[in-house]
Amino acid sequence: MWSYIAKRILLMIPTLIGVLTLTFVVIQFVPGGPVEQAVHDLRRGNAEGGGGGGGFGMRAHTGVDAQQIAQLKALYGFDKPPLERYLSMLGKFARFDLGESYFRHQSVWSLIVSKLPVSISIGLWTFFITYLISVPLGIAKAVRNGSRFDVATSLIVLIGFAIPGFVLGVLLLVLFGGGTFLQLFPLRNLTSDNWATLSLGGKIVDYLWHITLPVVASVVGSFAIVTMLTKNAFLDEIRKQYVLTARAKGLSERRVLWKHVFRNALLPLIVGFPAAFIGAFFTGSLLIETLFSLDGLGLLSYESVVRRDYPVVLGTLYLFTLIGLATKLISDLCYVWVDPRIQFKQLER
Repeated sequence: MWSYIAKRILLMIPTLIGVLTLTFVVIQFVPGGPVEQAVHDLRRGNAEGGGGGGGFGMRAHTGVDAQQIAQLKALYGFDKPPLERYLSMLGKFARFDLGESYFRHQSVWSLIVSKLPVSISIGLWTFFITYLISVPLGIAKAVRNGSRFDVATSLIVLIGFAIPGFVLGVLLLVLFGGGTFLQLFPLRNLTSDNWATLSLGGKIVDYLWHITLPVVASVVGSFAIVTMLTKNAFLDEIRKQYVLTARAKGLSERRVLWKHVFRNALLPLIVGFPAAFIGAFFTGSLLIETLFSLDGLGLLSYESVVRRDYPVVLGTLYLFTLIGLATKLISDLCYVWVDPRIQFKQLER
C-alpha cells in the first residue's frame, strides 16, 4: 500500500508542474495584464483631475511616462524575464507560498481563508442534504421499481435537474426574497449586521435564515444524479445470483436488502464521497454567489481572472489542483477499504 501511495504522490508532481506551466504560458499572451490595467487607472485618475495616480504612491503627470511604467513593472515583477519569474513561482509554490494579490494587497492564503466561510456553508449543506435525501430515495425507488412512486419521483428530480440553479435562485428571490410576493428571507450575506450581539440560539437561527435560499438553489439540481446512481446500483445488485440464493434460503426481504445488497450497492457512492465532500468546498457557483451577494471562492476566482490578478489565479489553481489530486488518491484507497477483493496491483494498471 505504501509503495502505491508513494508512486501516486510522485506522479502528482509532474501533473502540478504541467498545469502551472500551461497556465503561466497562457498568461504571457493574454492582453490587458496588471501593468496595462494600472496604467489605465493612472491615466483615468489624471484625466479626472490629477491626484494620487491610482493608489500606487507615484505623483501623477500628464499621461504616464516611461519611468512610471518601469516602476509598475518592477512592482508586479514583470521587469524580470519570463523564465526567471516562472522558476521563482515554482520555488514559492514548493514552499506553499502563494504570493500576494496585486490589487487587494493581501496574501493569497488570507484571501482564500476569508472566502471559505461562504463556500463551506453552501458546499457542506449541499453535500449533506443531497446525500441524506437522495440515497434513501434511490433505495426506495429501486425497491419500488416501475411503480407510480418511482415514475413520479423520477419526474420530480429530473425537473429539478433541468432547472439551472441560477434560474431557480431568481425564482426564489422573486417569491420569498422581497420580489413580487413575500419577503421571508434576506437578500445578502451569511449573517445580519447585528449578528455579533445575538445570543447563541439567535446566531444559529440568523445563519440558517440567510443560508436557506442559496442552499435550496444549489441543492435541487444535485438530487437527480445521486438518486439515479443509487437506484441503478441497487437494481444491479438485486438482480445478481447471490441475492436469488439468499432469498431461496428463506431470508426476509429486509435482511436481504440491508445485509447483502446495501454494502455492495453503496460501493460507487462511498468511493465518490471524498471527491464529493472536498468538491463541495471549492465548486461554489459563481452565479449563486453573485445572485445572493455572497463573497465566496467562486466570485474571488472570477474577479481575479477579470482583473488579471495572476498571483490569485495561479495560487488558487495550484491549491485546487493539489486538493483534486489528493482527493483522487483518497478515492482510490476507498476502493480497497470498501471492497477487499480489489488489490493495489489492480489500481496500478
